[in-house]
Amino acid sequence: MDGTVLVADDDRSIRTVLTQALTRAGCKVHATSSLTTLMRWIGEGLGDAVITDVAMPDGNGLEMLPKIAQDRPGLPVIVISARNTVMTAIRATEVGAWDYLPKPFDLPDLMARTARALDSRSAASAGASAVHQTDLPLIGQSAPMQALFRVLARVIQSDLPVWITGEQGSGKSMIARAIHDLSPRHAEPFVVITPGDLGPDSAAKAILGRAGAGTIVLDGLHDMNANAQAAALYLVDAAAAQTGGARPRLIAAAQPGQGAKDLRADLYHRLAGAVIDVPPLRARADDVALLATHFLYLAEEAGAPSRRLSPEALEILRIHDWPGNVRELRNTAERLAWAGRASVVPAAEASSALQPGPAPRAPTSETLPAAVAQHVQRYFDLHGQDSPPDGLYHRLLAEFEAPLLRIALDSVGGNQARCAALLGINRNTLRKKLTALDIEVTRGPKLM
Repeated sequence: MDGTVLVADDDRSIRTVLTQALTRAGCKVHATSSLTTLMRWIGEGLGDAVITDVAMPDGNGLEMLPKIAQDRPGLPVIVISARNTVMTAIRATEVGAWDYLPKPFDLPDLMARTARALDSRSAASAGASAVHQTDLPLIGQSAPMQALFRVLARVIQSDLPVWITGEQGSGKSMIARAIHDLSPRHAEPFVVITPGDLGPDSAAKAILGRAGAGTIVLDGLHDMNANAQAAALYLVDAAAAQTGGARPRLIAAAQPGQGAKDLRADLYHRLAGAVIDVPPLRARADDVALLATHFLYLAEEAGAPSRRLSPEALEILRIHDWPGNVRELRNTAERLAWAGRASVVPAAEASSALQPGPAPRAPTSETLPAAVAQHVQRYFDLHGQDSPPDGLYHRLLAEFEAPLLRIALDSVGGNQARCAALLGINRNTLRKKLTALDIEVTRGPKLM
């Protein structure tokens, strides 16, 4: 790397680590614990890139970004923050941050981003609207959630229809609500539609009348029969035909694996302008502690005793499979908040508070049939006494096929001929599957 990097962080250890790493990489480094000093350096013309924390003793790093953009247009600023919420990620994007990383950050990742920033010498443009506060628990420092936050930051300010997919209880409704509440439409109606609300043309007109220029969420797409899908398509087309500033935004919520194979293709493609995959809680176990603490705090605000989780109790929660996802964790935290007496929740109490279901993951190897069986059983358990929607065979095969193809491609560095041989299928068949599943092929080093 070549250039001068300005580092602002009130943590001396972070300043030391970044200074040493950047210096070894060939950069000149100026490090400070003061935003005032950082702004003086920028005003003097120092620096080819900036790395700054948000919470500083003499101010907020995000609040300085508009002035930096005014004084030094094109100076890339990388924001790092321990405030790992969707608001921080979105705010960083809106005020013109070149990039955003949560703490604790991965040093090689930050170094790679800094190298790209020095190469680009240009900052991302800021969003057009202010952020509106929300109390939605979209919290997470895990890689899947940070990736989700970055997608949200791009999607919120657009008018694209959004297709949200995720397991029951994973937070699809929260994502939909966040897109509305954090967008310029936040003061307009937020209307949720289920298959039972769809019907004759008059029903679509009534829905559009309620929504105005707000947001319409089509929920329960997996329960839509052919008639409901036809009615939904009429509603979508009628919404697109609205004029005079009264055109609503459309958001669809679906279960994993649903798409063009399960719905009318014309309906799916009208709704899938942007696709957001909400990760299940088991895929972001490192966020369990943040979420559990948040829910305990909310319970305390509602009148429950003040409680915190012991390290042993946190580990019990972290390794649980959470078939009910965030919704199950919230219910568990509320039981712990109201049922216990001691200020610290012990491991035994945390274990007994978990709903009956799959046992915590054991730190041992697992055969593929066993893993698939566990996934299928969890899928049936989520539906309780009811059977899953029809079409389960192809839906579950689609869930397995996409990650298999991605992992196989990665393992051979994106070589499709080698991947087809590895899978034992024709190369043309592989290409068709990649296109149908919208899997991007990139060439890179082999992983095996």
